[in-house]
Amino acid sequence: MEIKVCGMRESNNLKDLLSRVNPDWVGLIFFQKSLRFVEDSKADFIEPIESKKVGVFVNENLDHILEKIEKFRLDVVQLHGSETVEYLEQLLEKSDVKVWKVFPVSDHVDWELMIKYEGLVSRFLFDTASKKHGGTGRKFNWDLIKEYPFETPFMLSGGLDSTSVRDLASLVGHCPKLVGVDLNSNFEKSPALKDVDKLLKFKKELNELLAQKG
Repeated sequence: MEIKVCGMRESNNLKDLLSRVNPDWVGLIFFQKSLRFVEDSKADFIEPIESKKVGVFVNENLDHILEKIEKFRLDVVQLHGSETVEYLEQLLEKSDVKVWKVFPVSDHVDWELMIKYEGLVSRFLFDTASKKHGGTGRKFNWDLIKEYPFETPFMLSGGLDSTSVRDLASLVGHCPKLVGVDLNSNFEKSPALKDVDKLLKFKKELNELLAQKG
């Protein structure tokens, strides 16, 4: 199970995370209304890191995204807004990064909308529906994604915390396309400052439980 830690920004916190937790993905939020917004001044220490970097954007201008891809050396662009298929096609034409598309979940999943993006994105990501576009700390009803119908791998976000490990391991048995989790607000001491001890504990417990299940 891959681990993405999103909302990173602070130099020492990032170094601690990379050395101790070694997540598969580091998420950088470029949505200006977010409390975890990453300014360009942070690029000096973020750009050189070797971990794969995911840039999170919400209905952003394409040229702006392309600028951030280059400045921060992003591996993935995660689209968290209402970006259209045509928008994704333009982005893929202009850049060789991978694209993940987020779909918010409230009381149902719009499979008909998602199928339009099948084959364009390398991953889908499910998050709890919110006007803030993430960072709510709230979990949605995971039963809604147990009948996931697509071939594209997906990641899970929204309210994951230190108590989620057992339920998450159980969900894996229902969802073979679930390849990773996106951890953020429930593992913070304050916005953009992660509790590395809690993240390390979560990763160890999840790996141990998944190993037991074989």
